[in-house]
Amino acid sequence: MNFRRLFRGVALAGATGFGLGYSPLAPGTVGTLPGVVLVWWVWGGLTHPLGQAMVALGLTFAAVPLCSLAEAWYGRKDDRRIVADEYLAFPLCVIGLPIVEFPVLLAVAFVTCRGFDIIKPWPADRLQRWPRGWGIVADDFFTSIYSLALNHLMYRVLLRPLL
Repeated sequence: MNFRRLFRGVALAGATGFGLGYSPLAPGTVGTLPGVVLVWWVWGGLTHPLGQAMVALGLTFAAVPLCSLAEAWYGRKDDRRIVADEYLAFPLCVIGLPIVEFPVLLAVAFVTCRGFDIIKPWPADRLQRWPRGWGIVADDFFTSIYSLALNHLMYRVLLRPLL
């Protein structure tokens, strides 16, 4: 068995969101869905925001080598099939939010995450220029932080007063 080929195949599967990056329509949006499932699965038993932040940062940094390998394989800067940056950075968008009690927050986070990733406000628009996986992931890191801030604001202003 060729372990190098096996490793590359597993890494490319992860980089493409297990094939979701091949979606002909909005591969970044479709490719974010594993992040939603991941958050729902992990956050159920991880309620402390510091623990959530550590897991979210670890997942985000794990996307860098996956994205670097896939970019080299496809031969294009931030190829649309590469979606590990989307789904592995998504957990940043919900740190500290009570998504288990209020699942609607997960849907809101998905929308804000995708919105910020599409419009790429400064400095996210500039960070894509960084080399290899760093550039692919850095813009998603910043847009996820913007999403996190907006999600907390909406939770505190809109939902919490109703409770």
